[in-house]
Amino acid sequence: MNISPRLSQISPSLTLEITGKAKALKKEGIDIISFAAGEPDFDTPAHICAAARDAIDRGKTRYTPAKGMPELIAAVREKFQRDNNLDYPASSIIISCGAKHSLYNVFQAICREGDEVIIPSPYWVTYPEQVRLAGAEPVFLDSVEEDGFPIDRDRLVSLITPRTRAMIVSSPANPSGSGYSRDDLEFLAGLAVENDFYLISDEIYEKLVYDGFEAISIASLSRDIQDRTIVINGVSKSYAMTGWRIGYMAAPENVAQAISSFQSHSTSGPATPSQYAALEALTGDQSCVEEMRRAFEERRVLMIERLNRIEGISCTMPKGAFYAFPNISALGKPSLELAANLLDQARIAVVPGIAFGADGNIRMSYADSIENLNKGLDRLAEFVRKN
Repeated sequence: MNISPRLSQISPSLTLEITGKAKALKKEGIDIISFAAGEPDFDTPAHICAAARDAIDRGKTRYTPAKGMPELIAAVREKFQRDNNLDYPASSIIISCGAKHSLYNVFQAICREGDEVIIPSPYWVTYPEQVRLAGAEPVFLDSVEEDGFPIDRDRLVSLITPRTRAMIVSSPANPSGSGYSRDDLEFLAGLAVENDFYLISDEIYEKLVYDGFEAISIASLSRDIQDRTIVINGVSKSYAMTGWRIGYMAAPENVAQAISSFQSHSTSGPATPSQYAALEALTGDQSCVEEMRRAFEERRVLMIERLNRIEGISCTMPKGAFYAFPNISALGKPSLELAANLLDQARIAVVPGIAFGADGNIRMSYADSIENLNKGLDRLAEFVRKN
């Protein structure tokens, strides 16, 4: 029997596929340097782990409300007030099984068959697939790499139609590490109000920013904007908690209510010990976040400077996240072919840019030790020299 047409059109995540292949090769004893994974290389901070263990020891292992436990919702409300100058009622906040899950819920809640969602390119691999799963169509907004992937304002205006339901705003962005200025965000906000569509603001990398760049939540610009913005965040990147699977979102109350009902029939509430760990992450000692951010900042400079010394490769300096997105078009190979060659011949794993809508690039994570970064970049430079 055939599977659902809805799922047959979905492509698997190249990021997870390549990361999995690199891990499998490592298990075979092959020395692989992986630049593919989208997660910090740090262990989850000790005080966060201790909070989860304490919750388990106290028997806090039963179901919570489907939208998340009240204590964590309160902590998220406080976080939005403290960090983003945003005030939400508890009824507007949903805790989910990771920011990816939160995004999935949002598209299911707001998209109708035939709607369009504008996605700036290069984009995170999951955005277009989740849009399609909700019955809508992704509409891609290309940007110019040489200027740090800014918004092409004229092009954006031309893409807006009566079918435009939402636009994704990601700053800092995966895979490029690019970010939007306040002026950019005000322009996007004005378009959303004028044309009556939602803004989906993915803020998962907001704390991992460099060189004085400020990650502004677009929802904070005005009450009108907040009323049509859905803010997505989580603890995975800033607190090195990828496997704990806790994300959260804030939305207009009618959207949040729909998502709460939907989640009650899909996953129910996230894992209870993970929620207690997230509670400690948001309310406990925050110095761990800055320690990791400084380490990423040092690695970022190392990687970008070394990439730009390799003939045929160029790379803009990212403003945030922990990815480099070098241009490899001068090497004369499609990104998928180059990624396969690098893994087979140079024993380094990268993600082909075609997965992000940019076949002339590859994504390289610098969430690894300085030693491994240098080792992997040596291999890349040698591969390019020989080929």
